[in-house]
Amino acid sequence: MGTAAGVAKSVPRYVQIADEIVQQIRAGVIKPGDMVPSESELVERYGVSGGTIRKAMVEVRASGLVETRHGKGSIVKDRPPVRHRSSDRFRRSLRRGGKAAYLAESEQSGATAKVSVLYIGPMEAPEDAAARLGVSAGTQVLARRRLYFRNGTPVETATSYLPWDVVKDIPELFTENPGGGGIYARLEDHGHEFAEFVETLQARTASKAEASELALSPGAPVVHLVREARTTEGRVVEVCDTLMAADQFVFEYRIPAAD
Repeated sequence: MGTAAGVAKSVPRYVQIADEIVQQIRAGVIKPGDMVPSESELVERYGVSGGTIRKAMVEVRASGLVETRHGKGSIVKDRPPVRHRSSDRFRRSLRRGGKAAYLAESEQSGATAKVSVLYIGPMEAPEDAAARLGVSAGTQVLARRRLYFRNGTPVETATSYLPWDVVKDIPELFTENPGGGGIYARLEDHGHEFAEFVETLQARTASKAEASELALSPGAPVVHLVREARTTEGRVVEVCDTLMAADQFVFEYRIPAAD
């Protein structure tokens, strides 16, 4: 008992207050669209200083459950439930069934998905994408930039970089809708059979521009994912640079227990 009490006393008061507010949001006591009580209301409720409440609200905002609106205070986000992002999304059977990975995954979770194409056209390859594609930085590639929505809420942005010599004879890749199964299906139609997809993930906070594009609070957590699509010949024919709202995804991967 003495040890537990000592641990409890070591938790700063602002952290305790933040945890209580977060639990109220998760439990639906403070509902999506509701305003979090004002600083003065929280000062009176908890009997602490305004500085303590401000520190508590920094923690609450870091949870990704609220957004701050200038002149209005903090409001609970009306965001859809978390969905799984699984390695199964790249099964060839889904592409053959005419379903691109994002749309197939959203359908499985019962969500309404929408993809907004922001840009399709030639671009000089950024340094990281160029290195992954095995070309020099600045080499012309085809770029496809999209903004993905789930139940009307933006949840991720993605830019695909594809080698020009691979795509120049695949006209569908220059259109907003490349057809059933998405760009991977079109690449396979033209002889680029995939062997594996390699993904690198990094968690960080969103920049101001990124937060605005994904309708997040400033400094909200995001997941930066870069994927390489590798063919059976060992060539990377697409690098996809993706940024995801962290509160919208749970990542699930199957890892073979190989020798």
